[in-house]
Amino acid sequence: MPRISLSGPELYLRLLRHVRPYWRQFGLALVGIVIVAATEPLLPALFKPMLDGNFVAQDPAGILWIPLAMIGVIVLRGAADYAGTVGMSWVSGKVVLDLRELMFQRLLTLPTTYFDHHPSGILISKVTFDVTQLTNAATDVLTVIVRDTLAILGLLGWMFYLDWKLSLVTFAVVPGIIVIVVLINRRLRTLARSVQQRYGDMTHILQEATEGHRIIKIFGGQSYEFNRFHKAANWVRRYQLKSKAAGSLNTPLVHMVVACGLAVIVYVASKRAIAGELTVGEFVSFVTAMGLLFSPIKKLTAINEKLQKGLAAAESVFALTDELPEVDQGKHAVETVRGHIEFRNVQVTYPGAPRPALDGIDLVVEPGETIALVGPSGSGKTTLANLLPRFYALESGEIRIDGENVENMTLESLRAAMAFVSQEVILFHDTVAANIAYGAQGSVAKEAIREAAAAAHVLEFAERLQHGLDTVIGEKGTRLSGGLRQRLAIARALLKDAPLLILDEATSALDTESERAVQDALEKLRRNRTTLIIAHRLSTIENADRIVVLKDGRIVEMGDHSSLLEAGGVYADLYRTQFSLERQEAAQGASA
Repeated sequence: MPRISLSGPELYLRLLRHVRPYWRQFGLALVGIVIVAATEPLLPALFKPMLDGNFVAQDPAGILWIPLAMIGVIVLRGAADYAGTVGMSWVSGKVVLDLRELMFQRLLTLPTTYFDHHPSGILISKVTFDVTQLTNAATDVLTVIVRDTLAILGLLGWMFYLDWKLSLVTFAVVPGIIVIVVLINRRLRTLARSVQQRYGDMTHILQEATEGHRIIKIFGGQSYEFNRFHKAANWVRRYQLKSKAAGSLNTPLVHMVVACGLAVIVYVASKRAIAGELTVGEFVSFVTAMGLLFSPIKKLTAINEKLQKGLAAAESVFALTDELPEVDQGKHAVETVRGHIEFRNVQVTYPGAPRPALDGIDLVVEPGETIALVGPSGSGKTTLANLLPRFYALESGEIRIDGENVENMTLESLRAAMAFVSQEVILFHDTVAANIAYGAQGSVAKEAIREAAAAAHVLEFAERLQHGLDTVIGEKGTRLSGGLRQRLAIARALLKDAPLLILDEATSALDTESERAVQDALEKLRRNRTTLIIAHRLSTIENADRIVVLKDGRIVEMGDHSSLLEAGGVYADLYRTQFSLERQEAAQGASA
């Protein structure tokens, strides 16, 4: 993923654009923050009349109004601080929600090639972890910057009012602070990027371990996976520690510089007070204001660590949201599809591959015809089927449906004309009925779902479940057997009733009895529909209208089952080899 080449201020301004929709709430919260900052100098300012008036001049009026003024200032600051804090939290929550939705929306539109090159664990980490870091940069940092900068300016203004010459000494510490902050900024940003990358690696390993727990247990991979996770988690710990060490170094270094400056100021102020150039009230007020500078300076220097983490997270988040979605230049929304498909000199080469995955494919499929794609692994049969819904882009050539180039069709209408059943069944953590009706526009009649479930032999097991078709099947349908999950996917295709059908060995996970029943359902489904079958078990496609044999990305044979066997070519060799293996497996099963 290309990293966004934006400076810190540019990233921050882009981030603040996501705050713009909530400018009213943000403005109200900001008013509260400004009130807190503006009232910061009032407390030390009250010391001057209190000491010079109450204690020195013994003014009776001041004895009453100064305590009341102190209470009023505290109440006002408390209310303003509460409004500012809660308001900023609300805005930051909305910004994070918006960014998460924006990232997820972009994920839904990214091309298949993007997911081929980016592990899902890394993407999950971006949406769950990286975006939360933006909360600190979007609002928390801004809160501290506004509140504490204004507080510092107010306190300095009061100090200048009391004694401007003495206050000038304060600015002697500014160059030292700037040098420290700039140097540590660079280190923190680099470390924040490393933390995000390692956190994504850890999430990816965790996801693989949870999804592949059966394989891990069978093959004794617990130690290997634990070591992988330990290595990734330890890198997260190390980079977090380095980041904390760099951030923690920032504050004491700044404090040392500030303390040296304040020590000089206290010494000079004491000398001026002894010389009578400062009253007792002015001296105490000046020293109090100077002491109050410590807190906002500390917060400003400490916020740098959060800011750099947030900006590094912003780079990661915006890199995802800036990814280009699937190319969809089609203008024609197809309404009716007869099912005539034509592949014309199709060529596809994957990046870094030594040879084309498909090389000069010419194939015509008539409406309602069933075509089986067979061949050894890596022959290109899956790639050819994936080109039809435009999961991948052509290098050259074209694909036409009913005489129209698929590039001219909108992706939505093109894919609406297709149903797909894969060997790797994808189900969702929802009810049986919701999985069957998945993606259907508008409401689907319950009876239509039942009919599709019955045709795919889903109803017979669903009715034995606690809530029937309304039973939740668990993540990826883990509460169902492999055969039941396959039947559910077939029911989903049956309900869609699309004119084009792609089957990737749709009966491979079924037992013999279920396979016969589902094959009958698939025969009904294929009637008057153009069907492409990616065949691994050759016994399942003997009745196909035509069998297309691919090898090394080229069509080497084509015909029906009988003619291809008689030809004694690649198909015949594949069939004999597979038949021999099935007989051996059957014999071993019988002897066992």
